Amino acid sequence: MAKRSSKAVNRKSANGLMPDKASKKIFKNKTNLDNGVQSKTLAMQIEDDVPCFPRGGATSLSRHEVDEVRAEADAEFGGLVRESNNNRRKKTLQKKNHPAEDDTGSLFGDGISGKLPRFANKITSKNVSPGMKIWGVIAEINKKDLVISLPGGLRGLVRACEAFDPDLDIETKDADSSFLSRTFRVGQLVSCIVLDLDADNKEKGNHKIWLSLRLALLYKGFTLDAIQEGMVLTAYVKSIEDHGYILSFGLPSFVGFLPKNDRTESRDDKVVGQLLQGVVRSIDRSRKVIYLSSDHDAVSKCVTKDVKGISIDLLIPGMMVNARVLSTLENGLILSFLTYFTGTVDIFNLENAFPTTEWKDHYGKNKKVSARILFLDPSTRAVGLTLNSHLLQNEAPPSLVKTGDIFDRAKIVRVDRGAGLLIEIPSVPVSTPAYVCISDVADNKAQKLDKQFQEGSNVRVRVFGFRHLEGLAIGVLKGSAFEGSVFTHSDVKPGMTVKAKILAVDIFGAIVQLTSGVKALCPLPHMSEFEIAKPGKKFNVGAELVFRVLGVKSKRITVTHKKTLVKSKLPVLSSYAEATDGLVTHGWITKIEKHGCFVRFYNGVQGFVPRSQLGLEPGRDTSTTYHVGQVVKCRVTSSLPASRRINLSFLITPRRASEDEIVSLGSLVCGVVEQVTHRGVIVLVNANAKGTISTDHLADHHEQASLMKSALKPGYKFDQLLVLDTEGENLVLTAKYSLVNSSQQLPLEISQISPYSIVQAIDDQRNDVSEAFYVGQSVRSKILDVNGETGRITVSLKQSSCASTDTSFIQSYFLLEDKIAKLQMADSKCSEVWTENFGIGSIVEGKIHEAKEFGVVVSFEKYDDVFGFAPHYQLGGNDVETGTVVRAVVLDVSRLERVVDLSLKPEFVTRFKDSSDILPHKKKRKREANKELELHQTVNAVVEIVKEKENYMVLSLPEYNHAVGYASLTDYNIQKLPKKQFVNGQSVTATIMALPSPSTVGRLLLLLKSIGEAETSSSKRAKKKSGYNVGALVQAEITDIKPLELRLKFGVGFHGRVHITEATDGAAAEDPFRNLRIGQTLTARIVAKADKYEKNWKSHQWELSIRPSMLTDSNEIRDKLTPVAFNFSIGQSVTGYVYKVDCQWVWLTVSREVRAQIFFLDTSCEPDELQDLQKQFSVGKSVRGHILSINKEKRLLRLVLRPLSTIPNGNETIEDQSNDNVIENVFSLIREGSVVGGRISKVLPGVGGLLVEIGPHLYGKVHFTELTDSAPDPLLGYREGQFVKCKVLEVSPTGRGTVHVDLSLRFGDDVTSLRDRVDKIEDLQPNMIVKGYVKSVTPKGCFISLSRKLDAKILLSNLSDGFIESPEKEFPVGKLVIGKVLSVETLSRRVEVTLKMSSGSGALKAQMNDTSSLRVGDIISGSIRRVESYGLFITIDHTTLVGLCHISELSDDSVDSIESKYKAGERVKAKILKVDNERHRISLGMKNSHFGDDIEIQTPSKLTSDEDEGDKEEGEGEEVVDRNGQMDNTHKPNSDHQSQVEEFPVLAQVESRASILPLEVSLDDIEQADMDVAVSWTEEHAAVADTKDEKSKRRAKRKQKEDRELEIIAAEQRLLEKDMPRSAEEFEKVIRGSLNSSFVWIKYMAFMLSLADVDKARAIAERALKTINIREETEKLNVWVAYLNLENEYGNPPEEAVVKIFQRALQYCDPKKVHLALLAMYQRTEQHKLANELLDKMTKKFRHSCKVWLRRVQSLLKQHQDGVQAIVNRAVLSLPRHKHIKFISQTAILEFKCGVPDRGRSFFEGILREYPKRTDLWNIYLDQEIRLGDVNMTRALFERAISLSLKLRKMEPLLKKYLEFEKTVGDEERIEYVKKAALEYAKTNLGIETED
Repeated sequence: MAKRSSKAVNRKSANGLMPDKASKKIFKNKTNLDNGVQSKTLAMQIEDDVPCFPRGGATSLSRHEVDEVRAEADAEFGGLVRESNNNRRKKTLQKKNHPAEDDTGSLFGDGISGKLPRFANKITSKNVSPGMKIWGVIAEINKKDLVISLPGGLRGLVRACEAFDPDLDIETKDADSSFLSRTFRVGQLVSCIVLDLDADNKEKGNHKIWLSLRLALLYKGFTLDAIQEGMVLTAYVKSIEDHGYILSFGLPSFVGFLPKNDRTESRDDKVVGQLLQGVVRSIDRSRKVIYLSSDHDAVSKCVTKDVKGISIDLLIPGMMVNARVLSTLENGLILSFLTYFTGTVDIFNLENAFPTTEWKDHYGKNKKVSARILFLDPSTRAVGLTLNSHLLQNEAPPSLVKTGDIFDRAKIVRVDRGAGLLIEIPSVPVSTPAYVCISDVADNKAQKLDKQFQEGSNVRVRVFGFRHLEGLAIGVLKGSAFEGSVFTHSDVKPGMTVKAKILAVDIFGAIVQLTSGVKALCPLPHMSEFEIAKPGKKFNVGAELVFRVLGVKSKRITVTHKKTLVKSKLPVLSSYAEATDGLVTHGWITKIEKHGCFVRFYNGVQGFVPRSQLGLEPGRDTSTTYHVGQVVKCRVTSSLPASRRINLSFLITPRRASEDEIVSLGSLVCGVVEQVTHRGVIVLVNANAKGTISTDHLADHHEQASLMKSALKPGYKFDQLLVLDTEGENLVLTAKYSLVNSSQQLPLEISQISPYSIVQAIDDQRNDVSEAFYVGQSVRSKILDVNGETGRITVSLKQSSCASTDTSFIQSYFLLEDKIAKLQMADSKCSEVWTENFGIGSIVEGKIHEAKEFGVVVSFEKYDDVFGFAPHYQLGGNDVETGTVVRAVVLDVSRLERVVDLSLKPEFVTRFKDSSDILPHKKKRKREANKELELHQTVNAVVEIVKEKENYMVLSLPEYNHAVGYASLTDYNIQKLPKKQFVNGQSVTATIMALPSPSTVGRLLLLLKSIGEAETSSSKRAKKKSGYNVGALVQAEITDIKPLELRLKFGVGFHGRVHITEATDGAAAEDPFRNLRIGQTLTARIVAKADKYEKNWKSHQWELSIRPSMLTDSNEIRDKLTPVAFNFSIGQSVTGYVYKVDCQWVWLTVSREVRAQIFFLDTSCEPDELQDLQKQFSVGKSVRGHILSINKEKRLLRLVLRPLSTIPNGNETIEDQSNDNVIENVFSLIREGSVVGGRISKVLPGVGGLLVEIGPHLYGKVHFTELTDSAPDPLLGYREGQFVKCKVLEVSPTGRGTVHVDLSLRFGDDVTSLRDRVDKIEDLQPNMIVKGYVKSVTPKGCFISLSRKLDAKILLSNLSDGFIESPEKEFPVGKLVIGKVLSVETLSRRVEVTLKMSSGSGALKAQMNDTSSLRVGDIISGSIRRVESYGLFITIDHTTLVGLCHISELSDDSVDSIESKYKAGERVKAKILKVDNERHRISLGMKNSHFGDDIEIQTPSKLTSDEDEGDKEEGEGEEVVDRNGQMDNTHKPNSDHQSQVEEFPVLAQVESRASILPLEVSLDDIEQADMDVAVSWTEEHAAVADTKDEKSKRRAKRKQKEDRELEIIAAEQRLLEKDMPRSAEEFEKVIRGSLNSSFVWIKYMAFMLSLADVDKARAIAERALKTINIREETEKLNVWVAYLNLENEYGNPPEEAVVKIFQRALQYCDPKKVHLALLAMYQRTEQHKLANELLDKMTKKFRHSCKVWLRRVQSLLKQHQDGVQAIVNRAVLSLPRHKHIKFISQTAILEFKCGVPDRGRSFFEGILREYPKRTDLWNIYLDQEIRLGDVNMTRALFERAISLSLKLRKMEPLLKKYLEFEKTVGDEERIEYVKKAALEYAKTNLGIETED
C-alpha cells in the first residue's frame, strides 16, 4: 500500500474529520484516486439535508427497499428508489512522502499506555459496529421510521418497531401515519444503540446504520442497586394515571413514576410511548419504584457522580460528567472522567464553535471541564465526549441555515492546511460555523490553502449540508456551485429538462444523478417509448442523457426519457389550475377502460378521455388502438380544479359537420345495418354518419334482444331509431319500441325536467338491486329531484307509481316477434302462407297426433311442420283419441316455434251459427264483434292460457262473443320480479287498450289493472276475508308434484297442498300420485289451514285432501275434519311414507301431524342392506312397522319392522316420554335366539372381542370365542363401523335399568361347529379335546377362553412336550390352541387343560396316582421341590405327589443351615415314614439310619444352581403355618385332593403375588390348592418347629397381618381378571370388600363405558373419590387419571371437561403428579397444542424439576420442532446445580434417540469438558454412539476415553467395554490392539501407583 502524503496527514491533523461530500463536478472519472487517501480523507458523512436520494445518507439498497421501489415504479409517482450511497466525486489528493501513519481509522479505548495517540476518536462509517451506543438528534420523522443525525455527520435509521420497548404493547403496524410524529419531535436528543449495518456493494465502506431506541438494550446490565439519587434516566411513558405517569425503563426489575404535581408538567401533555428524561428524586427499593422529576433545568445541570466501581455498561450517551484535560491532540483533546475512564473530544465538539488556530492554548493540562458522553464502544472501550455549549444544556444546536443558501460575506476563521477552511456564516440571530473541505474550495485543484486564504478574510459560500448534532454547516466555494438551475431538491421543478448520469440500472428502472448531485428515478415504463425487456443493454451505467422531470415529492424525484416528452414543445401541465379549456399538451396513458382512457401529466395531474373523444371507428376496441404507457397529444375540453377533474379529447381539431349532417339528440332516424359485432350492431345513418346499437337496445324484452341480433344481417333497414347520445362522430342509438314510441316525451335537457315529491323505493325490497333489474332493462321512472348544480336527477322505479298506462310493453313484444319471424323465414326461404290460414279466432281442422300428459298435439294435413296444442283445460271435457279429427279455435300463434294454441271448448267452436263457415264469414263475424268493443272500455275476461315463458296470457271476453285478447303478465320495471299467478278459468278485469290492427299484429290488447301492483295491506285483508273455509270443496289445478305432496292452486291466488297421506283411504298405497299430471284439475276438500310453524308454510295457505271418503257429501265429514286424538299403542301396526333418511334414522310421515322413526339397525339384519340404507328407503316409499315407543309431546313414534315378541301392558307402556331419555323395553324387541343387525362400535384389545351397537344407546358384546368358528385370527376382517349380522345369545337385566346383551357372530349349523361349542362346564369331560384362545400369559402358565363363560388354565409344564424359553412369544394373547382336558371342577368352575401331545397316558397315570399306592418303608427317589427352614418338599418321581422331609429327618447329625446344604432341583432318595390317606399327607426321611448299611446314602450336590425361588429366613415357617392355618378351614376336601395331584409351586407363588401392588398384579390364578398342601405339612410339623423364641413369633404375627392384606388385594384382582363381574350388582359386591382399591373402581367405570353409560361412569368416579381413604394418595391419583381419560373421550366439550377435572385433582393430589398425568394423556392422544401449553405452565410452576424439563425437551423432539437449545439454556438457569449433569446427559440421550445426534454430542462434550473424569458419563456417551452404529466415531471416542489419566480401577470398565465393542464389530487386529493398549495402560498406572 502506498504511503500517504504529508498533505493528507496534515489535513487529518487539522480537523480530524473530513466531510464525506463529493465535488459538484460529479461526472469526472474517479479511477485515479488513491485508495488509501480516499478511504481516510473522506471519512466525514454528509448529514440529512445533503442532496441525496431518497433521504441522503451513505446507504445501500436493501431487499425491502428494492421491493418498495418496484411498487413505487409501478405507480410512477407513488415513490422513488431509496439510494444507499451519496455517490459524490472525490478529488484526487496529492501524495507526499510523509511517513506518518494514519491512526484515525480505528478506535482506541481507555487503556492508554506509553505514547499518546495523535488524533481524537471519531466514528465513521468504517468503525461503527453493532452494540455501539451513540447520542443523536432526530432529524426526520417518517411514517415507518425515524432518521437520526449522529456525530460526524452520519445518519441512522430507527424502524418503528425499534422505537419502543415491547412491554408497551404498542402495535406500530396498525398505528396511523402520525403516530411517530405524536410521540417524537424533530430536534429531540435521543440515546441509540447500533443494531446492524447494511453494506453497500457498490461503494465500499458505506453502510446503512440501523439503530434502536429500546431502553431494554441501552440499560442492559442496570439493576436497582446501581441506581442512585441524582442520576438522570430516560424512560417511556407506559400509562397515564390520575396523579402521574407510570414509566418503563425497559427492564422488568423496576418501574418509574413521575408525579403530575411537578411544576414542569404543565408545559406539555405526555402520551403513551413518549421518551422523557428525569432526575431520580427517591427510590422505593421495597416496591422497586423510582420516582423522577422531569424539571428541564435540573436535568440539564445534573452531573453523574463518581461512584466507586462503576462499569462502562452503566455509561449512557448524553450523560454529563466532570472531566479534566490530560493532553491535547492534533484534532482534539483527551480527557479523564469518573476516575477510571478516558475519552476524547474532536475539534468540532469544543466549547467554542469557532476555534482559531490557537485553540490548544485554552486547554491546559488538568483543566477541569464539563462534558457529555457522545458515543461509547463497549468492544474497544472507546469513549467520545463533547463540550458543545448547546449540548451541555441538553439541547440540540439550532439550524439557522438551509441547504442551498448563499452567503456573500462569510468570514474565514481558521485555515487547516491540506484539509479545509472553518468559516463563520453571518446567519440570524447568531452566526453559524461552516466547514469547507479542500475538495470543495475550487473547481480546479486547490494548492496551499494558507497562501490562497487568510484568516479574517471574507468569501462567498454556499451551504451544501448541515450536521444537526454539532450545529456545523458544510459549505462549498466552487464557482460551479453557484451556477446552474439545480443545486438541491427544492430547485427541481416538474417539466424542466435536465442532464443526468446513469448510476445504476435495475428491473424497476434506472437511478440517475443530476449535475448537482441530486439523484432521481427513471421508472422502467419511462425509459423508452416502447417496452424494454432488458433495460441494462439500452442504458449503460455512466452514460449522460437528457431527461425531463415528471414529478417532485419531498426529496423523491422521477424523470422520463420518453423521446416525445423530452422533446415536446407543448405547454407543461403540472397542476389542475393550469388546465384551461383548449390547452393542448402531451401526456401518457395510464389506464384503459371500456368507456375511455386515463391520461397522466406532470406532478401527478390526471385527466380522462371519454370513448367519444378517442377518435375510434364504431365497433373498434380501445385496447387495439392504444396501450398503457403510450405518449399522446390531447386537448383539454373542460376542467374542475376544485374537484381535481379534467376532461380531455384526442381530437385536437374535430371535424365540423354541415348542418345537413348534424343529427340532434332525441331525434328519430333510419339506419341500415352495416355490421353485427359482439358488442352490438353498427348502422349507417343518413348515408353520412355511423351509429351503434348495443345488444340491450335492440328490444324491450331481454330474451328477444339476443334473438333479434342473431337474425339481423347487413343491409337490414331500421325504420325508426332514436338518437340517445353522440360519441364524437359516432351516434349511440336505440331500437327499443318503448323509447322510440315515447321520443317526444323524453327530456333533452335538465331544464325540461320537473320534480315530483314521491318516496323513492321499489315494491319488492331487495338487498341486491341486481336481483330486481338487469343492465339495459327498459324502465319507467318518476322524477323525484333535480339538482341543476351537480346535474343529478333522482328518480323512482316503484311499480305502484310507474306502472304502464298502455300496452306498449306487450305490443313491442308481438311486433318484434313478427320482425324476427320474418327475418328468419327470409333467411331460410320459408313461406309465410301458413300464418294466413291460422288467424286469431279462426276455426281450423286437424287430427289428434299425440296425447301428452299436459294436453293433446294436433297435426294439420297441409302443413307438416306446423303443430297445434290444446291443454287439458281447453279440451272442454271432450274425450279425444289419437287419430281423431277435431275442429278447434286458434287462440294464439307462435311464428318462431310454428306452434298454434288451440281450444276445443264448445263455447268457442259453436259461436258460429254455421259450423261450415269458412274464412270470409269468420272475418265478417270478427268485424261485428269489433264494433261492440271500444278503446278504454273495462271488460270482464276469463284466463284461457298462461304463457309464463313469454310473459303474457290469452284471455277471452264471454260478453263479447268470446273474443280473444292478450294481456301482459309483467311490466317494464318488474321483469325480474316474481309474477302474479293466474290460473286457467280465472276471472279478471281488464281495459281495452288497442284493437286488432297491423300495429298490434292483429291482436286485441288488454291491460290488467293489477299488473305489477304490489298488494296493499287492505287488499290482503280483503283477500283473506274473501275465500274459503275449512270443509269447503274446491276445484284445484295441480301446479307441482313432489314425492310427498301435491301443490295446487285454486280460486284467485289461493294455494294449497295435498299431503301424501291425504291421497288414498285405507292402507297406504305405493306412489299414490303416479296417475296425476301437472295441470290436471282435481276436486279437493279443505281440511285445515297451513301451520305457520312449518318450514314451507308460506308456499301454501290451505291443507287439502283428495281421499274419496273426504269428497263425499255425508254428514260425517265434519267429524273427520276435527283434530284426531293422538291415540296409539305399543305393538300397533302403522304405515308411513319416508321423507328423510339420515345417518341413523329413517324418518316417516304417518299423517300431516304425526311422524315416526325407524332406527337404521332395525331395518334389516343383513350387512349389505344396512350399507345401502339410502337405496333401501327412497323418499316417498311406503313402509309398515310396529310401534315400539310413543312420544306424545313430540307426536313421534318409534317403529320396528318386525313384530314385537311381547307387548308391554300396564305400566310397561312407554308413553308421553322423550325418546332420548326413555329406557326402551328391550325384551319386547329382542330375545335369545333373535337375529339382529349391528354395527361394530369398538374393537376391544386383546381377547376382549367386539362391542356392537344394536340399537340407540344399546350395545351388545361379542365374546372372542363367538366371532368365528375356531379361526386362527377371529378379529381379522372386522373394523369399527362395519355392519355385522348378530345372533342374540343372552339378554339379562343389570339391576339399574339397563340390560346386558351377549351376541354371537357364529352361524355355523354343521355338526362340527356344534360339537366345538363348549358353553357349560358340565359339557366338559377329562381327556376331551377342546379349542380355546389364549387369554393371558403368566410366568406359571397361561389361561385360555373356551367360551364366553368358561376359561381354562394351562400350567407351564403342560404347554409343550419340549422346553419353552419364552411363553409370551410362543403363546401370544389371542392365539388359537387345541388341547386335552386334564381335570374339571364343577363346583369351583376350574378347568385344567394340557397341550402336550404325549399327555394322554401320563395324565391317566397321574389320575391313578394317589396316596393309597404308597407304602410305609418304601425307598423313593425324587427332586427337591422347595427348601424351607423346617424341611424339604420333595416331588416323588413318576407321580405328582409331594412329600415333606422334616429337618429332624434329614440327617442323623444336627443340621445347622439347611439352605446352604440343599438346593431346589437336586436329586435325592428318601424313605416313606408315614402316609395319611385321609389327609393326603406323606412324611419322608433321609437319615442314613433309615436306609441300612447296604444302601448308599444320597448326599446333596455342592454345585451352585440358580436360585429361582427366594430363601426364607429363620422363623418364617412359623409365620406360614399361622397364615395358612387360618386359610385351611375355608377350603373343601376335594380342593385338597386336587392340589396334591397338581404339579406347580406352592408357597412361593402366594408370597410373590401378595407383594405385588394392586395396579401391577399379573393375571394368573390363585394357587390356593398349593397353599393347602403347605398348610397340611406345616400343621403336622408345627410341634417340631417350636424351637423359635417368642420374639420371633410376635414378629411373624405382625408381618402376617401385613402380608395378609397384600395377599387379599392381589387375590381380588386376580379373581377380577379371571372371572370379570358381568353386572353392576357383582361389581358392587367386589367394591364392598375393596373400598380403597382403585383397580376395582376403574374396572367398574370401564364396565359402564362398555354399556355406553357415560354418566354412570362419571358417578362411579365421584363415588370412588369420596370413598377411598384420604391416606391412599396413589389410589386416589389412579382414579383421577381414569376420570381425566374419561372426560377426554366423552366430555362435551372435552377440553373444558378435562380442565375442570384437572383443577379439582390439583386440590387433592400432588400437583406435579397430576400435571404429569395430564401431560401423558395429551401426548398419548396426540393433542400436541394442549400438551405444549401445559408444558409451558409446568416449566414455570415446577422449574426446579428435572423430569418436567426433560418432558419439555422430549415433546419438542417428538414433534420435530426446533428450540431445544433454548429450552436447555432455560432449564440450566432454573434447575439446582446438582441436577445439571442429570438433565444434560438425559437430554443428550434424547437427542441421540429421537433428535439430532450432533446436538447430543455437543451436550456430552460440554459436560465432559467440565467433568472429564466422570466415567459414568463416558459410559453413557459410548453407549449412545455404539447404538448409533458409527464405528469410526465410536472408536475415536474410545481412544479419547482411554487417554484420560485415571486410576486403573476406573479405567478397567472402559477398557473392557472397548474390548467387547471390538469383538463385536472389529477384527483380530483391532482386538489385539485394544488388549495391548489395556496392558500398556496397566503397566503405566501400576508404576505410577507404586511410586505414589
